[in-house]
Amino acid sequence: MQELSSKLFENAVQQINKLPGIGYKTSLRLALFLLKQPKEEVALFTQAIDQMRENILFCSHCYNISDTFLCQICSDKQRNAAQICVVRDIRDVIAIENTLAYKGLYHVLGGVISPMDGVGIQNLNINALFERIQNTQYQEIILALPATTEGETTAFYISKNIRNIQPDIHITTIARGVSIGNELENTDEITLTRSIINRIVFEPTPI
Repeated sequence: MQELSSKLFENAVQQINKLPGIGYKTSLRLALFLLKQPKEEVALFTQAIDQMRENILFCSHCYNISDTFLCQICSDKQRNAAQICVVRDIRDVIAIENTLAYKGLYHVLGGVISPMDGVGIQNLNINALFERIQNTQYQEIILALPATTEGETTAFYISKNIRNIQPDIHITTIARGVSIGNELENTDEITLTRSIINRIVFEPTPI
């Protein structure tokens, strides 16, 4: 890779290049775009990123991103507080919210069980989910996890432990309009909406 004529510019390109899915050419193009913008606009851009990194919180209840102790979803009295939709990460919350088909609460695990990647139960927000279920009588737990081996393993572990806490709780999963191995965030809204509305009883299958 050829060195650029400005070290300052090169450093900016290298930092942008660290973003996921951003190649060197795109990094170069974005850096040139920022260089051409008014200083005030760039200052607002960098300030927004700094404030996000310094001040953003994770909801103490569901682990969604939030500006306050409780996120807007958990604080909304219009939501169905008898339902919890368990998702892998925040991107899945955004994807499901965009469908406008679900009005319950969430629980963000922060990943799925994946021994190959060094991700175990202790690295996720699973025990916090069990604590919520121990302290509150919920009617339904929706397991909206990836249709992958890791996702199914996580769903099986969660459902098994939930049954020990509340044997009569209704455990469902989204209908398999979502292809096996596909991610919720990459699923079109119509398919995801139908999958949520037509959810089915979760049948645990050991992996």
